[in-house]
Amino acid sequence: MDSDQTILLRVIITDGWKDEIAKDVIKLEPQRGLLQTIFLNSYTRTDKSHGFRALVVAEDDSLSLLQQGEVVWSREDGLASILDARMAQLPLERAGVSVAQVEHSLEEWLKGHVLRLKSTLMLASAEDVVALQAVRLKNAEKTKMTRDHNGFRKLIILLTKSGKLFALHSGDGHVVWSLLIPALRSEHRTPKPEPVKLLPWRKPHQHALDDSPVFLVVGRLGPGPNAPGVLSWVDAYSGRELHSLKLTYPIKQVLPLPILDSLEQRLHLFVDGETNVHLFPNTAESLSLFNNQSQNVYFYDVNKDGVIKGFRITDHIEDFVFSTRLLWSVVFPSDSEAIATTATRNSDEVVHTQAKVLGDRNVLFKYLNKNIVFVTTVAPGPSSKVGLAAPEDSWLVAYLIDTITGQVLHRVTHQDVQGPVHAVLSENWVIYHYFNLRAHRYELTVMEFYDNSRAETKGVLQYIIGRHNASAPFSSYTYPNIDVKSQSYFFTSSVKKMAVTMTARGITSRQLLIGTNCDQVLALDKRFLDPRRSINPTAMEREEGILPLTDGLPIYPQSYVTHSYRLEGLRGILSVPARLESPSLVFAYGLDLFYTRLAPSRTYDSLTEDFSYALLLITMIVLVVAIGVSWVMSKRKELADKWK
Repeated sequence: MDSDQTILLRVIITDGWKDEIAKDVIKLEPQRGLLQTIFLNSYTRTDKSHGFRALVVAEDDSLSLLQQGEVVWSREDGLASILDARMAQLPLERAGVSVAQVEHSLEEWLKGHVLRLKSTLMLASAEDVVALQAVRLKNAEKTKMTRDHNGFRKLIILLTKSGKLFALHSGDGHVVWSLLIPALRSEHRTPKPEPVKLLPWRKPHQHALDDSPVFLVVGRLGPGPNAPGVLSWVDAYSGRELHSLKLTYPIKQVLPLPILDSLEQRLHLFVDGETNVHLFPNTAESLSLFNNQSQNVYFYDVNKDGVIKGFRITDHIEDFVFSTRLLWSVVFPSDSEAIATTATRNSDEVVHTQAKVLGDRNVLFKYLNKNIVFVTTVAPGPSSKVGLAAPEDSWLVAYLIDTITGQVLHRVTHQDVQGPVHAVLSENWVIYHYFNLRAHRYELTVMEFYDNSRAETKGVLQYIIGRHNASAPFSSYTYPNIDVKSQSYFFTSSVKKMAVTMTARGITSRQLLIGTNCDQVLALDKRFLDPRRSINPTAMEREEGILPLTDGLPIYPQSYVTHSYRLEGLRGILSVPARLESPSLVFAYGLDLFYTRLAPSRTYDSLTEDFSYALLLITMIVLVVAIGVSWVMSKRKELADKWK
């Protein structure tokens, strides 16, 4: 195999090593990488000569069938092993662009118009009809390569296990570009680098025309967590690797900071094996920006041995390297508790309001602390398989920990419970899933956290006119007065993944996205998981929208986002906001890929696709004519009354 993806296939007899049966020269598509495995299948042609087919597995986990010097078909099976997924905005459609540039070429533009004319005159053949459908699909509004006004069209950036990046169009899922990252390719007699994480490096302003988003791929130069790290920066529009960097230290943790430089690049911290942090991008501007905020940077580390440690930045060691100091640690008893799962808030989550108005016109203030982590521990003795543990030997303990001070804000124990545990943390509430051994059923528990330290100004009138302390400075070093409301519900299915819908401004109601054991995605309204539900809600509670309490959660067939489809091997669910407030974009991946658009509170800020604009226009014209006729008749009647 040459460097230009040209493959020389020679088939010879094994006992002679000289009698050549067949020889083919085939050129594969770019970005396939080196060949990993070849499966050979021989056959006899009609002229009694020998032929063969070769099924090739490439470095990017793709499959290709080669026969008689050609690629018969190829499959991007690397998409079945996605490690991380992100979404990026498409470029803006610039004003003044010629028709030829929009249609990619003047020839395609003329061809499309000729086909449309032949179709209108009933002169199109069957081949012309197929070609016209292809042109319409290519130039359809849904598959355009520019962003739309509502923010529905996106680029889905996927990082696979083989170290290959894919950019899919959200309109029809076609591959816009693919890149086998050069920095993650295997070299001679060295272990193959492993990709770890995909991070947004630069998100240009929505009105920026010349800048493109950039993603950062974090990997390791070998197996194991102690292997040195490698970084690669990739342009999201062109799929081109801008530059790469091989590090001399392992990357234990990546900390994106809410700080942007003049190029709109987000500052990142990389924690090495000695708990020192390295600043990127390593420029003088980023160092100056970070020095102004370095005293406010805290982070934590979860150890597999059952220890959570909190650190802060202390001294400046080198140009872009800083030392850290251990502030606190939470040690769980290893003989009775083992960490099952942790959950944190999404850094890009938007909260519309920090107050919740009750039916009696009082106000509950949400406890919106971004520096909290939800931790669950289970009994380490019992088997994790459901049905193989005794109830008296199983329990689950849930913690809410402040990562700045290490303070345990809340702790609750569930007896006769075992994992696996799945949890999601959003706004001021957390939902986690487990198995109840006594009831022999799965359960979902919801906990909501409210700040009672601001209880003296709970009136709605004071909140409206601004006489409240909702905007008072918040500090983790002050003892919080938290009111926790919780409730548990039976659930009929086990869970693989959990996520929450995200919207642009956080006004729309949330939906819990649950990946079930039958490889489907269920959208469950957050109102069903309200801890304030009661058997007989009062009139004020019904006015507030609280549903009557039931021991189980209702699951309707219409609640399945995937409908009748199954996502084999479901491993992840990604939700991102659109430009409109009502919809939320959802992407689920496993062996299959699924993309859809949800509206948890209906499309209250947009018209439906089947809305009759013609009827609206006719109605407006009729109203204008009616107003004019009524005005004329009124004037005539007024004049007639004056002559009487």
